[in-house]
Amino acid sequence: MRLRFSEKGISVIALGLASVSVCGVVPVFSQSSSEREIERFTCKDVMREPNTSREVAIAFLHGYLLGKSGASRFDVDLLKAQTDSFVEQCLDHPGEKAVDVMVKLKGSK
Repeated sequence: MRLRFSEKGISVIALGLASVSVCGVVPVFSQSSSEREIERFTCKDVMREPNTSREVAIAFLHGYLLGKSGASRFDVDLLKAQTDSFVEQCLDHPGEKAVDVMVKLKGSK
């Protein structure tokens, strides 16, 4: 099963990136029903989220890693490709940490 993100998905990614750049990067949260701790958030957790929440989680990961890198530019087409690869990797390896999967994908460009 291959998931593709529409222009709406890119809007969610852009919103997530903007939110991270405005609000700053906060890597640790207390785990409530709507809060997540990046280090404990697995691929299975991401994939179990409803569509919109999953898109927000993936957009947040993109923004989190962009902020962590100190960069301020991003390539929308590359983000789409990385998002598709992220979903495929998470479906194949649900126990992996979501942030680790995204780091590997961004490292392989």
